[in-house]
Amino acid sequence: MYHLLPDNVLEVIFSYLDLRELRDCSLVCKNWYRYLNDENNDVWRMHCVRKLAEEAIKSDLLSTLPSYKAKLRAFHHAWNPNDCSRNVYIKPNGFTLHRNPVAQSTDATRGKIGFRQGRHAWEVIWEGPLGTVAVIGISTKSAALQCHGYVALLGSDDQSWGWNLVDNHLLHNGDAQGNYPLLNNAPKYQVGERIRVILDCDDNTLSFEKNYEFLGVAFRGLPDKKLYPTVSAVYGNTEVSMVYLGPPLDG
Repeated sequence: MYHLLPDNVLEVIFSYLDLRELRDCSLVCKNWYRYLNDENNDVWRMHCVRKLAEEAIKSDLLSTLPSYKAKLRAFHHAWNPNDCSRNVYIKPNGFTLHRNPVAQSTDATRGKIGFRQGRHAWEVIWEGPLGTVAVIGISTKSAALQCHGYVALLGSDDQSWGWNLVDNHLLHNGDAQGNYPLLNNAPKYQVGERIRVILDCDDNTLSFEKNYEFLGVAFRGLPDKKLYPTVSAVYGNTEVSMVYLGPPLDG
């Protein structure tokens, strides 16, 4: 009987449910699945408006996301305000970290959700000066989020893997793992560019793209552990945004 409800009634009902309940509803019948499969309908729009700051919904930051549901999913994967250095805070938009101007400190932040299976892509945008060290990559929950001095914190132990955008070096377990990308005179990162991070938990690899150009596999043989989007920064008042995209478009 319920599957015969018209769309305007479904809209009202679904607008009061949480995301887990909506997922369950999509399995009830074809009609409910059809309705919820429209990622730009008013149900997803209202959930998006409730959760996200208006400035985030309208900003260029989320312009690469095709639907309200995708924006909502990105918010649930954004930086974790409870899993970052004490010298970092997450701005009201929910997607951008701000590193306070604290001398002789390196500070890191992890995303809210880690991955142990499947393929995942997210964009990182450095929106302030890089300073002497600016590293993007992944880490486990065991990796440190703050240390003394200006160092490559991400990649300094066996629980983190990073790409230092300042000198184009890969870092893991405290050692430089070689230059990246493997191009002659590889261009340095320019503030504001979007870097796409691609984590393949099935193939145990981490790769990067810049300006929609695949830069190659950076790390192989990643462990079977939950891995989180992570960055570490040293420059006072610099800001870094992260937008989760979902599975890479190439499959």
